[in-house]
Amino acid sequence: MLGFGILSGLLILPLVGAAFILTLRGDSEATRSNARWAALATTLATFVLSLVAWGRFDTATASFQLVESHAWLTETIRYKLGVDGFSMPLILLTTFLMPFCILASWESIGHRVKEYYVAFLVLETTMIGVFCALDLVLFYLFFEAGLIPMFLIIGIWGGKRRIYASFKFFLYTLLGSVLMLLAIMAMYWQAGTTDIPTLLAFKFPYNLQIWLWLAFFASFAVKMPMWPVHTWLPDAHVEAPTAGSVILAGVLLKMGGYGFIRVSLPMFPDASVYFSALVFALSIIAIVYTSLVALMQEDIKKLIAYSSVAHMGFVTMGLFSMNEQGIQGAMFTMISHGLVSGALFLGVGVIYDRMHTREIKAYGGLVNRMPMYAVVFMILTMANVALPGTSGFIGEFLTLMGAFRSNTWVAFFAATGVILSAAYALWLYRRVVYGELDKPALQTITDLNRREMIIFAPLILLIIYYGVQPGPILDAFAVPTDQLLKGVQAALSTVKTAALTAH
Repeated sequence: MLGFGILSGLLILPLVGAAFILTLRGDSEATRSNARWAALATTLATFVLSLVAWGRFDTATASFQLVESHAWLTETIRYKLGVDGFSMPLILLTTFLMPFCILASWESIGHRVKEYYVAFLVLETTMIGVFCALDLVLFYLFFEAGLIPMFLIIGIWGGKRRIYASFKFFLYTLLGSVLMLLAIMAMYWQAGTTDIPTLLAFKFPYNLQIWLWLAFFASFAVKMPMWPVHTWLPDAHVEAPTAGSVILAGVLLKMGGYGFIRVSLPMFPDASVYFSALVFALSIIAIVYTSLVALMQEDIKKLIAYSSVAHMGFVTMGLFSMNEQGIQGAMFTMISHGLVSGALFLGVGVIYDRMHTREIKAYGGLVNRMPMYAVVFMILTMANVALPGTSGFIGEFLTLMGAFRSNTWVAFFAATGVILSAAYALWLYRRVVYGELDKPALQTITDLNRREMIIFAPLILLIIYYGVQPGPILDAFAVPTDQLLKGVQAALSTVKTAALTAH
């Protein structure tokens, strides 16, 4: 009972903040300032409450904790929340990034300010809801509800092609999720419940597993996004405001990976083993192909967006390696990528706010005028290429180790992606930061201000800390990973036995 209400509090707090902002009258500068401070206070309070939840969380058990369950639509479809070692770190990541999104928008968003912060606070509720929902219907509703505020954020406060990008984002993700809804209905008819803990223990027939896995895969693959349904992401990133890109890369992409580890792998283990070769193939294409595409980009945001697709390829590769190193590496990569990519998009936002362009050719020699920015961007670039000593290294190393144990060739091709990531990241850094400061528009550009330094400092500290001391995150994943592998290993043993019998 000690934990009763904490997860509901995490869902309600942002909505309370949004409701308060809506009560503010007028559109004066004082009203805008009040909206900013209200949004910042709300996100900070939500983060503090998530730390309270983490303080009451026990990493030594695989069972769901802080569980709340109340009657909702019917007796079988309930309002049920809970967290385990997979979901709790993702909730912390969400609540941690949100205050930085508010701070990053402090000066860059000047029109419809109240509506902007309301959209972000509602988006925070939907993201947290995905990670703590313990009923498939509730999971689906939160999963889909997040489309609405993100659609508005891109479509109203985005760039020149914001309407195209927002509709493309909405249609891609919605079409994939329609199949997930049909799969949830089929699971209800088969098992008589949509309760996730009950479904985790239910054994679906093999033929039904195949179809259910494909239906959920259609939704999760778009959300990740996996190749070839990744094309909405670069457009969405380029047109979204800075904070929109941060939350899109930092949290929304992780919903697909979380869906795989919450639904596909534990509920459909036989189908997951059957389709693992397909996932490996798509992951390798994503890692190599999108890294090559990133090398050809002239827009900084688009380059980082393609790098995100490549990093998500490591996540799916690790998850479907179906061993301890692969799964823990995939989860760690999601946390690390949330911090690193979020900070990289914030870094792009810093120079965009000053120059109002993201074209790589518009920059060069920034180290001469922005030495502190050059140091910050260097650390983030090194983390993006998985330099040892940064959080990026831990996740990619573990996923490669897991892939090597599962399939040597998969690990070999994935390792080429590490080399390519160094190529495009260092190429970007050289063109933006080094060289002669010969462009007239850059002669008066200013270095990081106090607000921007406050934003980057905790992100960089965490990236370095988890690169040296990954234990706190890996400990959270350890026990649920062992629990997950029990069901998956049984499916693997069945396949191996059948292969030996046939031989």
